Amino acid sequence: MRSSSSELLLDQQEGLRKRKIKELAQQAKKTHTSAQSCRERALFYSTSLLAIIAMTAGSSLLFLVPLYVDPAISTLVSNFVTEPVTCVTTRRDELTGLANCSWSSCREGCTSDAYQCTHIYVSYNDSSATPNQTNNAVLLVNIKGCGYPPRVFCVNFTETFGTEGTEFPCYHSRENRTVVLTHYDRDEQVAIIIHYFAVPFVITLATSVALCVMHCDCRCHVAAHHKRSRRPRLHHDLSDGSISTGVDLHYTISHHSDLMAVPPV
Repeated sequence: MRSSSSELLLDQQEGLRKRKIKELAQQAKKTHTSAQSCRERALFYSTSLLAIIAMTAGSSLLFLVPLYVDPAISTLVSNFVTEPVTCVTTRRDELTGLANCSWSSCREGCTSDAYQCTHIYVSYNDSSATPNQTNNAVLLVNIKGCGYPPRVFCVNFTETFGTEGTEFPCYHSRENRTVVLTHYDRDEQVAIIIHYFAVPFVITLATSVALCVMHCDCRCHVAAHHKRSRRPRLHHDLSDGSISTGVDLHYTISHHSDLMAVPPV
């Protein structure tokens, strides 16, 4: 009878222990699921936003660098004078053929081959170098000699500066005195480099670093370590029930053994 009661007691305690484990597991699951759901949504939206910004800024560099940044850098490297001199148009040639159009004073579109081009030649006096000396140069709409509307309209440029004898202010290069521009502003070229290269590059770099920080492996290891550190608490809670069960069982068996060992009177 005592053996049956001991087994019944063990079954009851085992049932209570399993029920307690199940309740704790469900409660922990609900809390973890709720917190994880909010965290996952915030992580998803922030990741999507940063990824879109990074891709947009990075893609814009592919178009802005050849169209704006490279001409601006070349213009600064050519070191044009800041004070204009007077230029006079001396000749204009309208040429046809790929071999004759290695350069053009102005053409719309910088990527395609030019089969028709316009060469405009000018003369100017540079008093800062050699007084009363006339220099001959080629006139360009910009350092590349090409551009796109609405900034560059070659028809208007040719009509304005392509007539012989036309006088206008111009800027010549200190590195190559045979190159002349109709417009030059150093601050404008620096602003182009900052706005079209530095800003998109910094945005791309910052968003890429943010994405790496949000999804790096060290974060995952920290989370896993945090989960492992919380597990012993559950085992510690359960150990109370197991210890008490063991103690009760040991007490029941010992008591039963003592009764069996007492000699009959």
